Amino acid sequence: MKKVLITGGAGYLGSTLSDHLLTNGYKVTVLDNLMYNQISLLHLFKKNGFKFIQGDVRDSENLKKIVKNHDIIIPLAAIVGMPACEANPELTVAVNFNQVESILEVLNDNQKLILPNTNSQYGSSDSIITEESPFNPLSLYAKTKCDAEDAMLSNGNGVSLRLATVFGVSPRMRTDLLVNDFVYKSIVDGYLVLFEAHFKRNYIHVQDIARTFQFIIENYDSCKGQAFNVGLSSANLSKLELAEKIKSHIPALVIKEDNFKEDFDKRNYIVSNEKLESLGWSPEFDLDYGIKQLVSAYKLIINKNNETFTNL
Repeated sequence: MKKVLITGGAGYLGSTLSDHLLTNGYKVTVLDNLMYNQISLLHLFKKNGFKFIQGDVRDSENLKKIVKNHDIIIPLAAIVGMPACEANPELTVAVNFNQVESILEVLNDNQKLILPNTNSQYGSSDSIITEESPFNPLSLYAKTKCDAEDAMLSNGNGVSLRLATVFGVSPRMRTDLLVNDFVYKSIVDGYLVLFEAHFKRNYIHVQDIARTFQFIIENYDSCKGQAFNVGLSSANLSKLELAEKIKSHIPALVIKEDNFKEDFDKRNYIVSNEKLESLGWSPEFDLDYGIKQLVSAYKLIINKNNETFTNL
């Protein structure tokens, strides 16, 4: 049974991925400092093969010791998004980049490293984005993720997954992600005010990301040393198109365009996921599934303090 180390495994993606891999026969160790006081892993302690270590990836010597004892390394621990990164640049570099440097120092040829990246590194482009498109990071978050990917690919042992904007329900719920945020506001406020409504992004369900990590583990030899865009090819949508999709599920929703502000990082692009799809990968969960799931799940948290469900 292969042993997987997931740093930041108590987070939005990590809590979903940990459950998915345990269910599919892997042993999973989570290393997390629980900086958001999350309890998202409680349901996993009943499962054979699960281990939790409370610790910080900035403790490089401890991190290296733990890495050596695992077959597959997935460094999810990260300071995510422009506001959080700009608030603490030193922490951002240490977690998003130096963590990966520490892992690479002890990684051997028999281990697998799968690095989550972001397609926000592409910035803004009028051309369809492929894995050959140049980086154009417009934020510290995107820059640190680019630097981490460059270091990993230079090492020769690793796969980078350039993830689209994530949505969907997770044990460590986040309402500050774009689709999740729009659905939340549509329910609570009944209206959406859109700025730069024509800006396009690609999207992907959190459950499909978990499936993608397993796919890469099982096809590692053919993917090693490469980067892959991961998103829904059916969901290269503008903010307005996304809002209209949500309105099809919440008919009373009022949508208004008003350029009262600008996007933090000016992301605007259409992404091709053909490279990964050509290997036999395909998503299972579309936007309609995710929106319906969110509408139902928000009944559990709608009256809670929303600060519990955000990284901002």
